[in-house]
Amino acid sequence: MILTVTLNTALDITYRVRSLRPHASHRVSEVTERPGGKGLNVARVLAALGHEVTATGFAGGGTGRAVRERLAETRGVVDALVPVAGATRRTVAVVDELTGDTTQLNEPGPQITPAEWAAFLGTYADLLAGASAVALCGSLPPGVPVGAYAGLVRTARTIGVPVLLDTSGEPLRRGVAARPDIIKPNAEELAELTGSHEPLRATQDARRRGAHAVVASLGPGGLLAVTPEGHWRATPPARTHGNPTGAGDSAVAGLLSGLVEQLPWPERLSRAVALSTATVLSSTAGEFDRAVYSELLERAAVTPTAA
Repeated sequence: MILTVTLNTALDITYRVRSLRPHASHRVSEVTERPGGKGLNVARVLAALGHEVTATGFAGGGTGRAVRERLAETRGVVDALVPVAGATRRTVAVVDELTGDTTQLNEPGPQITPAEWAAFLGTYADLLAGASAVALCGSLPPGVPVGAYAGLVRTARTIGVPVLLDTSGEPLRRGVAARPDIIKPNAEELAELTGSHEPLRATQDARRRGAHAVVASLGPGGLLAVTPEGHWRATPPARTHGNPTGAGDSAVAGLLSGLVEQLPWPERLSRAVALSTATVLSSTAGEFDRAVYSELLERAAVTPTAA
């Protein structure tokens, strides 16, 4: 079983409009809702790849009930979310059909009490006992300690469960120091962590800070990986245009599934970049088309890079 942790779960709402214009009224052509937050996105993709997945984190209020109802419809994902008094947040994505651009609005999340945090830690420790790997993903809701991910990484490492960390800012800085097996920052998060805007230098610096391996997401430029086994650049067969919502989470699912299946790094990276690109090209935000994924998997390029 793969465990995913989403401390700041969300109900993802996507509006599609013909053309998004500031200071104007818009007629929405389509509305979709799905359980969201980075870890739940990762769980959904892992389940689609055939893995057994358990999703934990927090859920509360009417929005939390909606998240759990929709999560129950996702085949292959076990709901182990911890109930809280506050209401789960919503995220709103507005897709401009004319340009393909997406505007994202993210609420902050519920206030987590010390008792609720303690309840989660107990659930997390119990679930880890049966996990083959764990993904710690996304932002922290109010009330959760800024060093939360560092503690969760250490707990997993104590019992030998591999950890992938995908967050940003101070939680990432502290989490890296706890020595996770993989981190997957995007270019902006990597620059914030290291102070460098040169991808290879920044990725190497991030690894020196404690991560066993670093896989940097460079948007349309693909992935850059610095690992103990070597350095690689993974690129899609062509630049793509579409909705990038969830593309990074699909890449995380590719990396984590490859780790569990003990694939060599080039194969993990091919899978990650193919899943990420297939998500961008999907008509539904955060989903991936299996046929497109299979085609891209054959064509993705993974090349060694100089140290």
